[in-house]
Amino acid sequence: RADGIILTNAHVVAGATKISVAMRDGQTFSAKLLGLDELNDLAVLSIDAKNLPVASMGTSRGLLIGEWAIAIGNPYGFVLGNTEPSVTAGVISATGRNLTARTEGGGLYVDMIQTDASINPGNSGGPLVNAMGQVVGVNSSIYSPSGGSVGLGFAIPIDRARRVADDLIAHGRARQPWIGVRIDEPSTEPGNRGSLSRGAVVSLVTPGSPAATAGLRKGDVLVRSRERTLRNSYDWEAELLDLRVGDDVPLTVRRGSNDMEVHVTVADRPEVTA
Repeated sequence: RADGIILTNAHVVAGATKISVAMRDGQTFSAKLLGLDELNDLAVLSIDAKNLPVASMGTSRGLLIGEWAIAIGNPYGFVLGNTEPSVTAGVISATGRNLTARTEGGGLYVDMIQTDASINPGNSGGPLVNAMGQVVGVNSSIYSPSGGSVGLGFAIPIDRARRVADDLIAHGRARQPWIGVRIDEPSTEPGNRGSLSRGAVVSLVTPGSPAATAGLRKGDVLVRSRERTLRNSYDWEAELLDLRVGDDVPLTVRRGSNDMEVHVTVADRPEVTA
């Protein structure tokens, strides 16, 4: 924002005792961490500056496979004697991508935007923009056997990032939407790929939770939430990240051979014991 509010990745600032923000002209500001959410891998910083140039915000809804995508950042910036960022161009390779391998941190990379625009270490936290220069994602991770870009870059959808940023600015933390169900993880083994499309199977309902109040039971299969089809637990995790605490959410539930609709009020996730 023009008043010095900055969105970046949580892993960029995790563990830092001092944070600095460098402008393209070399001017450097000391930054304050307003809030950090490791689950979504997002953080909000503040610097004491006014009338800053700002990125134009777009939306991550309705992205077209094959449309132009431009990644902005400063890869390997500490080994270069320049402060200006660089850009790489490619296309939107896919949307709704789920990275099933767990990372070293607490980040959950589901429903991501995939791009073949080169993303390297140092691009993290930078914007992924469309052909009109509007931000559609936050560059976050790469998949690479070599450590360098091989055309498999992933960005957090900007609509989710803005929701998390609003929470971090208002509350200093991101409220984690929760209804009180545990969902079976599908197998990603080659012979069991069918489990990726059987729906989100409920393996546990927490007593007294919103899910229990709505009448959900162990063995129920969540097949739809709002406009999102739920093919597996990754789709459900992605949907949770896009919900807001207090939302009244219509869920289509398959119980045996019957489908029914229930409404669940999203709560703020309790402590770790839940």
